[in-house]
Amino acid sequence: MTQVVVGAAIIADGRLLSAQRAEPPELRGGWEFPGGKVDPGESDLDALVRECEEELGVTVEPGKRVGGDWPLSNGYVLRIWLSTIVCGRAPEPREHLALQWLEPFEFESVPWLPADLPIVREVQDLLKEG
Repeated sequence: MTQVVVGAAIIADGRLLSAQRAEPPELRGGWEFPGGKVDPGESDLDALVRECEEELGVTVEPGKRVGGDWPLSNGYVLRIWLSTIVCGRAPEPREHLALQWLEPFEFESVPWLPADLPIVREVQDLLKEG
């Protein structure tokens, strides 16, 4: 059975929120989209909202899906949505080492995890389209 991981490409004022992994050790320091695993019986979008509340302390509203299923290791797939913050103050790195807002020209300035890098490029294209 495929395990689904959801992620939020959170956009505010044309900037993208990136999150630096704290764990596991082999991923520590890499940058990613905030999110996490979908629990049994939970919808993808419910999981996305829950994960952002847990990890960042904000409520997001998912918008357009970015691509399809992005393959990860061990049979996992990543599903990403463009999202906006609808409730809460500035995001806090509750489970990450750091958070950083990136301007479009800075999107590739952090060392994204390999699985997330092609998604970053897709997000850039979607934002150019408006």
